[in-house]
Amino acid sequence: MKTLLHICCAPCAIYCKESLKETGHEAEGFFYNPNIHPASEYNMRKESLEKLSNSVGLKVSYISDLQFEDFFRKITFHEKDERCPLCWMLRLAKTAEYASKNGFRGFSTTLLISPYQDHERIRSIGETVAKKYSVSFVYKDFRPGFKESHQASHEMGLYHQKYCGCIYSERERFDKVSKVS
Repeated sequence: MKTLLHICCAPCAIYCKESLKETGHEAEGFFYNPNIHPASEYNMRKESLEKLSNSVGLKVSYISDLQFEDFFRKITFHEKDERCPLCWMLRLAKTAEYASKNGFRGFSTTLLISPYQDHERIRSIGETVAKKYSVSFVYKDFRPGFKESHQASHEMGLYHQKYCGCIYSERERFDKVSKVS
């Protein structure tokens, strides 16, 4: 099945792409992440994905750079309680829409490789937007490949971020560091 893989970052894409391939999916990548800030972080992640795609022959479609307004419009006044699910909804809806318009039968996301994400919520959001755009949401628990994927990405010299991408998660990361110090 022709499947569009939403990619949040190159390290997470390695295992997800291979896992989909092993189960009969012809995967192509999709990079839409208006949550990633600042611009320098966004560019490092995009360049790392371009390096990966060139290295492993993964076709990736990129949706307009730096559409951070989409992210802020979606999460304003929900920065603490529902920020992540609203961000997932934004990105997965755009992925499902693109999949529907471009001949993909299904879509998935590299968010499902992270042991830090709420899989059931991501799955529910994916299934909801899949119905809206008449495509299938391909749920796969990619977490068993998390360490393997990140090890492979280190060996390839790919950039590894230290936070999910949004400025709120970066602030939370620094708040944790300052509390430990």
